[in-house]
Amino acid sequence: MSTERNDIWKLAEAYLNGKLSGADINELDNRRLSDPEFASEFQDSINLLSAIKSSAEQKQVRTELKAANIELKQESGKGIKGKVVSLMHNHWRTATIAAAIALLTSLTTFWMVQHNNNKIASQYSLLKRDIEKYKRSQNKIIKDIKEQNAGPASSARYSGTGFALSNNGYLVTNYHVIEGADSIYIQSKDGAYHKAHTISFNAAEDVVILKVETDNFKFSNTTDIPYSIASDKKKLGTHVYTLGFPQDEIVYNEGYISSKNGYSGDSTQYRLEITAGPGQSGAPVLDSRGNIIGIITGKETEGEAVTFAVSSTSIIELLNNLPQENKFRLPTSGRLGRMSREHQIEQLEQFTCSIKVYKQ
Repeated sequence: MSTERNDIWKLAEAYLNGKLSGADINELDNRRLSDPEFASEFQDSINLLSAIKSSAEQKQVRTELKAANIELKQESGKGIKGKVVSLMHNHWRTATIAAAIALLTSLTTFWMVQHNNNKIASQYSLLKRDIEKYKRSQNKIIKDIKEQNAGPASSARYSGTGFALSNNGYLVTNYHVIEGADSIYIQSKDGAYHKAHTISFNAAEDVVILKVETDNFKFSNTTDIPYSIASDKKKLGTHVYTLGFPQDEIVYNEGYISSKNGYSGDSTQYRLEITAGPGQSGAPVLDSRGNIIGIITGKETEGEAVTFAVSSTSIIELLNNLPQENKFRLPTSGRLGRMSREHQIEQLEQFTCSIKVYKQ
C-alpha cells in the first residue's frame, strides 16, 4: 500500500468502509506512528467523512419524519380524533440531538479503539511549534524590525529550542525539529538571527548537533558555559527544571523524574512530571545543581504534565562520534550549583536559544 498526500481522503474512505486488508491496516498504523503530519491529516479525513455520513443519515431521518407527519395528517382527515402535532416543528430538534449524539458516540468509539493501541502516534506528541498557528505579539514584531540582523524575509515554518554545547556556536536540539529543513536559524538572547547547519545527528534517539555559521559567533561575551552535561542517568524522583520557547519569550517550568525510562519503556529517555508545550522540543532539562540531564522531546497527549526527555547520555554518545575536525571540549564541571535558582536562570538564558526552521 503506497499513498501520496492527495490520496489520504481515499485511504480514509477505504478504511471506514472496511476495504483495507490486514496488511494494509498494519502499514497504515506504522505510517501514522512514524509520520505525525500524515496521522493528523488522516484523522481529519476520518472525522470529516464521519460527519458527512452522519449528515446523510440525519437527512434520511428528516425525510422519514416528514412522511410520518403527512401520514398522521391524512389519518386525522379521515376522522381519527385527537390533536395532530407537527413533528417537523416539535421533534426535529430532538432528532437532531439524537443524531449528534450518535455521531459523537461513533467518534468516541473510534477514539477508544485507537487509544487502546499504544503504538498510535496521537498518544505521543512532538513538541516542535507550528509557527503558522501562532501570531507574534505587536511588541515582538516591532523588536524584530529594529534588529540589525533580522533573519530571512519569509516566516519560519516550525520552531523549537536549543542550547549551547560550546560558547563558539555548537548547540544541540531534537532531530525532529530540523528534519527536512531547507534552512535553519537560531535566535539568540539579543534577538539576532544566525544561520546554522547540521554537524551530526542520531534520528533514532532524536538528537542533532548544529553549528552557527556566523564568523566569531559567541553565545556570551562575558562568560563561558556554566553547566556540565551529565554522563549517566539520574535517579527516580530527581527534581528538574527546563527553559524553552513555547512562545516568543523564554518560559521556565519545573517538575521531577517520574520514570527512568521514557515512552513505551525507551531506556534512552526519561518520563517527567513537568509541563511542556509546542516549541519546547530541544529544551534543556537540568537538575537542581544545574547539570544538563536531558532534552525535552515530546509529551503524552492524555496527561498535561507527562513529558518525555532524551537522556543526556545520547548527547555524550553523539559527541564522542563526531569527526575530528568538529571535536570540541565540553565543560567538565558547572558553577550553577552555588547559585540561587533565579541566578541559574539568568546564566542559562544566555546559552538557550529559539530555533527557527524554514521549509517549503
